[in-house]
Amino acid sequence: MSFSKTIHVHTGRQYDVIIQRGILSVSGELIRKILPKAERCVIVSDSNVAPLYADNVKKSLETAGFQASVNIFPAGEAHKRLPAIVGMYEAFTGAELSRSDFAVALGGGVTGDMCGFAAATYLRGIPFVQIPTTVLSQNDSSVGGKTGIDLECGKNLVGSFHQPCLVLADADTLSTLPSRYITDGFGEIIKHGCIKSAELFGLIEKHGTDMNRIEELTARSIEIKAGVVERDEKESGERMLLNFGHTVGHAIEKCAGYTGIAHGEAVGVGMCVMARAGEAAGLTAKGTCDRIEAVLKKCGMPTACGFSPEEICEAAMLDKKRRGDCLNVVLLREIGNSFVQPIQCAEFLDFVRKGMGV
Repeated sequence: MSFSKTIHVHTGRQYDVIIQRGILSVSGELIRKILPKAERCVIVSDSNVAPLYADNVKKSLETAGFQASVNIFPAGEAHKRLPAIVGMYEAFTGAELSRSDFAVALGGGVTGDMCGFAAATYLRGIPFVQIPTTVLSQNDSSVGGKTGIDLECGKNLVGSFHQPCLVLADADTLSTLPSRYITDGFGEIIKHGCIKSAELFGLIEKHGTDMNRIEELTARSIEIKAGVVERDEKESGERMLLNFGHTVGHAIEKCAGYTGIAHGEAVGVGMCVMARAGEAAGLTAKGTCDRIEAVLKKCGMPTACGFSPEEICEAAMLDKKRRGDCLNVVLLREIGNSFVQPIQCAEFLDFVRKGMGV
């Protein structure tokens, strides 16, 4: 029997995450159950994903009685900017979407973030459905309601909390991914293990990127994230733990001009830096960084970057987790046990140097 699981997310807007192979072909039927009065929708997808899956999803939506159209934007983090959002608004207008209609985010994390932001701000908010097609988006970004775009000076600096009304995760879509984007997604699964589940971390230590286990890992990963989001939807406390590795990771992405290193890879390097720095400060159990580095290498991911601590710190100063002269970073006591540590911005460079072994 094939794997099938439904996870209920109890946020301000409650919704289900359904993990099941072949679910794209019945997506319209499932959406009709939760949006019975909707008439029109726009599928938002990028130039890589749309040729693979947009027709299948559109057909399913039309079979369910929706008038569906497709908006395609150029693939890549470099296009996660306002001009693409304007294109989505124009597509929504052209399709005559009302507040009872909806958008569908079909693709990876960039697509989900952008479509969600467009949906959050069009007509002051319309529903949207997440259909994530990458390991990273199925295990992390499609759940939790964070939406947004990048600015020249930093990542995800403009956005909104806007929960989806449904998430449909179909592992069949992962078969078309280049191997690098499978390992990239494992960066976020490893992160969830680091902050909340030594058991999940141990599974990846043992099995690596075994795709025969991806649905089980996805379910465990989403359950961890959903639990955190339910307890802290707007990131005022516990949800900050989900940013483990991200302060340095986002800085690395910015230094690289959002090319050459994938998000999960950058986060993996960031986790190594934070674990090593935590050990140096006596806040993290010895050997934690070695375990993280080993599991990243097992999954074919980098554990270091070519940028200096000075470059990383300069890029990190616009991080959303900064509060005045203080930067809130996430550290580990040990694998599966995390906490938020405020660090003075003036001390952050020395912290990163120690984390990079400089």
